[in-house]
Amino acid sequence: MHQHLKIVGWIHLAFGLMGVLGALLLGGLGTIIGLFTGGGEGLLAGGVMGLLAAFFALLSLPSLLAGWGLLNYKPWARILTIILSVLHLPGFPVGTLTGGYSLWVLLNDETQQILRARGGQRYSY
Repeated sequence: MHQHLKIVGWIHLAFGLMGVLGALLLGGLGTIIGLFTGGGEGLLAGGVMGLLAAFFALLSLPSLLAGWGLLNYKPWARILTIILSVLHLPGFPVGTLTGGYSLWVLLNDETQQILRARGGQRYSY
């Protein structure tokens, strides 16, 4: 289960990084639109895209945190990742596969024992 736990951590870290990368690209595109299009419409479009980029980056933070927590065997990361995995399930096919796999790994008793032992804390979930 150690290997599966690491894989789940990297999956969620990758989802978070892709979200941040997409937000940076959207923010950059918004900046380009705002700078090179004259008039108020270009600035408005650039501002809206910048706000969307910030929103997407903010939505990516829980995945980054969950991935980091699992890779470092933090017991709290299990609950966060379970919540994120359930939210990924409707995203067919990739979200369904990764969410289902993550739930299979994180709901396993051995995984809970690994996180308790390696995390150094005792929680009664």
